[in-house]
Amino acid sequence: MTESRTLGVVGTLVWDRIVGRSGESGPVEEWGGIAYALAALATALPDRWSVVPILKIGADMAEEGRLFLGEIPRLDDSALVVVPEANNRVELRYRSESRRRERLSGGVPSWRWQELTALVDGFDALYVNFISGYEMDLETATTLRAAYSGPIYSDLHSLFLGEDERGHRIPRPLGPWAAWFRCFDAVQMNADEFDLLGGVGDPWARAGCALGDDLRLIAVTDAEHGASVAIPAGLDHNPMSWRSRASRAGAARTEGGRVKLAGPAVEGDPTGCGDVWGATMFARLLGGDPVEAAMTEANRLAGLNVRRRGARGLYEHFVGSGMRQEGDSVNTGSGLNVEVAL
Repeated sequence: MTESRTLGVVGTLVWDRIVGRSGESGPVEEWGGIAYALAALATALPDRWSVVPILKIGADMAEEGRLFLGEIPRLDDSALVVVPEANNRVELRYRSESRRRERLSGGVPSWRWQELTALVDGFDALYVNFISGYEMDLETATTLRAAYSGPIYSDLHSLFLGEDERGHRIPRPLGPWAAWFRCFDAVQMNADEFDLLGGVGDPWARAGCALGDDLRLIAVTDAEHGASVAIPAGLDHNPMSWRSRASRAGAARTEGGRVKLAGPAVEGDPTGCGDVWGATMFARLLGGDPVEAAMTEANRLAGLNVRRRGARGLYEHFVGSGMRQEGDSVNTGSGLNVEVAL
């Protein structure tokens, strides 16, 4: 009998108001945020895995949020915490297919370690997505890393966003980025965020220096150009091995490469694509895929996400489009054999 496993998911369930989305004449309101990742995880994880969202939700939208989460299969809402503050809301104003302006409102508070410690105990792996950027501070993340023994995959997205006086999200460098990187086994960001790491010279060389005993994988998504990754040479691609003594011995070299889209980029709604990509990537790694195959499947599901607007019904959309089953072969090309210069 296959051993059952549990993935904890830290993030924020957001109520989106989307303006200027292609093909729509007026604003659209719908659930978003971590919902995109949850739909992808429910689709891409092996059957033996269940998903527990570790979420704080405002009392003003708690009932509707719980009902919505109940529409996504394989979720256990036992770690959902209702807080008195207003739930987070985001207004997205699209200027083009890939460029938008965000405005954040609401007041869901950050997690403190004293709150997380009892919730994460017993989970086999953690997926942390900085939807708001306020899910936890660096001190809490550092403590989580030290206390938790399973693999942690993190999408750093909104850590690269500040706020102006009107609540609009504005890009900003992630000052202590190396310290943030050390809090997780794998980190993800998009190409614009990657450029905000700062410094001079090759950003892959700077980021690659962070790989080692703590950080095992860096992924950078780049829209129609696919995604790139860097890992220590010879790394076991199974995240459940990343905390083992042998894996933590490190490697003298770093290897990586880019996995391009399987076909031409499609037009549609890019909202949530990065969330779908990262959730699928981690899910397929946990399912035993090598890194390149996991990236290929992440590209595919992110492409399917572009074709659907909103997170409601996204799981059914993925499954109806034909999800690769565990054990199926994937033709992914020549492999991750491009060495990253350090």
